[in-house]
Formats: sequence, structure tokens, C-alpha cells
Amino acid sequence: MDMNSFSPLMPTSPLSMINQIRFEDEPDLKDLLITVDEPESHVTTIETFITYRIVTKTSRGEFDASEFEVRRRYQDFLWLKGKLEEAHPTLIIPPLPEKFIVKGMVERFNDDFIETRRKALHKFLNRIADHPTLTFNEDFKVFLTAQAWELSSHKKQGPGLLSRMGQTARAVASSLRGVKNRPEEFMDMNNFIETFSQKINLIDKISQRIYKEERDYFEEMKEYGPIHILWSASEEDLVDSLKGIASCIDKCCKATEKRMFGLSETLLPVVHEYVLYSEMLMGVMKRRDQIQAELDSKVEALTYKKADTDLLTEEIGKLEDKVECANNAMKADWERWKQNMQNDIKSAFTDMAEENISYYEQCLATWESFLTSQTDLHLEETSEEKS
Repeated sequence: MDMNSFSPLMPTSPLSMINQIRFEDEPDLKDLLITVDEPESHVTTIETFITYRIVTKTSRGEFDASEFEVRRRYQDFLWLKGKLEEAHPTLIIPPLPEKFIVKGMVERFNDDFIETRRKALHKFLNRIADHPTLTFNEDFKVFLTAQAWELSSHKKQGPGLLSRMGQTARAVASSLRGVKNRPEEFMDMNNFIETFSQKINLIDKISQRIYKEERDYFEEMKEYGPIHILWSASEEDLVDSLKGIASCIDKCCKATEKRMFGLSETLLPVVHEYVLYSEMLMGVMKRRDQIQAELDSKVEALTYKKADTDLLTEEIGKLEDKVECANNAMKADWERWKQNMQNDIKSAFTDMAEENISYYEQCLATWESFLTSQTDLHLEETSEEKS
């Protein structure tokens, strides 16, 4: 699959294998196609940053044209994520890659880092595009279509500093109060999130260690072929055998390199993305709890008549509706996310298993072929000696 396909990190779609098959077989069903490519470095007297080209093709009527091309930097992606969380506090927003260093990267803007980030940003936007609610968010549309100066102007239209400070203060107060009676289904979700977070973080660490050990093994194995070639120059009777061994090692090196590439492209990005998802899920649960905590505090105030009763009753009615909407949104998104997660992780591990089987079969066939040729050669030599 090339870089412009639906998901550059793994051979499934941004959401699931089912969606990928449907969209590839019937591309007309997908009405919003987004590609992130062509990273470009910018150096100013103040900072150095990378922008990425975003090409959007759509058949949706709410767009003014069928194709758009803009450039965005990482900060713009952060802005979009923040706006989505603000508009949909209990929906599961896809995670962005980390702001600075990705595991294994030493230099912030080396080629590997930039390419890894490009793929993750591509996946981030396509997951939003495939989300039944987020895809129609107005800020998402502006992000995809507005030129740089238009986006900058649009950003300034957001809530003012005092308003944001007020929202933050209320959120902190709500979190300090906590939730007295979290519904059982959300208790189950919270327990799942905590367990999932522990397991996926452990898998991420193990996967990274496996990749490092595989890379070290590959670097060492590359040295064996040339050594056997040098050795053959001083062993006249073993020239063919030693060169044959060197050839086998070279083929196994190439197979190992291919398996390393599969690991880095198929498994590692998927596992790490769900590490980031686990952090996002904790944030979603916290925002849901904050909404409920705000309702609980108003109910408590009404119980003890700490304020105007009529005003409190009206506020409680609005908050009850808000809590119900938040709960329903989270429950619907939760089931959708779990299904996609299971599809993605199952596909990643299945692909990795197939890569491993192919690798061992290839290496086994290489060495069996060499041993067979050596056996045949030995039989020929024995036959000649007898005659």
C-alpha cells in the first residue's frame, strides 16, 4: 500500500478492516478523502518548524469546492484537537503523536521523525473524517479548507481568556469534588480503561524492545557474510562451501530487514497509537465526571437551599439534559471505539504473525537448499573417488 492510501501506518483502514475493504472496492462511497504529505521545513529567527501539505477531496455539498490544498504545522493540529474536545467532551477524539521526541528518535527533525509524524497526522485526520459526528464539525472543515491567514483569523474567534479561565476553574472545582454516584456502566468503562492502559503500555515496551534486539541482531549478522568471503580466500578446499554460506547469510539478512520493516510499519505504530488512546480515554472519562459533578453540586445546593430555588431548579434541568447527552455520546462512541480497537490490534498481530511465518520459511528454505547442494556435491565426489 503506498503513502497516499487510506492508512499509511498499517494495512487496515483508519477505522477497521471492514471499512477498508468496502472503501477500496467501492471508492465512491467515501465522500471525504484526506492526504497528508510533502513535509517542508521552515526556519525563522524565532523558531524552526515543519509544515505538511493537506489535500482534501470531497463530494459533500457543504464544501465550496471538491478539492482543497492547505499547509498546516503541528500547532494547528493541536488547535483542532482542542476544538473537537471542547465541542464534543465525551466523544473519543483520535490521539495526536507526541509533540517532541518519539521513542527511538534522537534528533527532533530528522527524516525518520518527520515521516513518522506525517503518517500519524495522516491517520489522525482520516480517523476524524471517518467518525460519524466529528467529520461534520465546523472547525474540522475550516482546518481542511482555510488558508493560513483565514485559519489564524478563525482561531481568534474562540472563547476569550477570561472565559477559558472560568471554564478551567469550574472543571478543576468539579474534579476536586469528584463524583459521588458514577453509574455502574461507567464504572465498568473506567475499570476497562485502567486495565487496558496497563496492558497496552506493557505491550508497547515489549514491542520496542523486540524491535531493538532485532535491529542489533541484524547489524551483527551483516558482518558474517563478508567474513566468510574473506575466509574462503585462504581455504582452497572450502571456497564453494564458504561462499555458499555467505550467500545464505546475505539472503537471511534481507529477510530479517524485511521483517524489521514489517514490525516498524505494522505493529509498533498501532500499539503506540493505542497507548495514546488510553490516555485520551482517561481524559474523556474525567470530562464526563466533571459534567456529572457539576450536576451533583447543584442538586446538593438545592437540597440545602444554598441559593435561589427557582434558579437552581432551572440549572439542574439543563444540567440533567447535558449529562444525559454526554453519557449517550460516550456510550455510543465507546462501543464503536472498542470494535475498531479490536479490529486494528487483531489485524496488526495477525499481519505480524504472517510476517514471522514467511521469514522463518524463507530462512529455512535458504539453508535447506544449501545443505542439499552440499550433500549432492559430496555424493558426486564420493562417486568419482570410487570410479
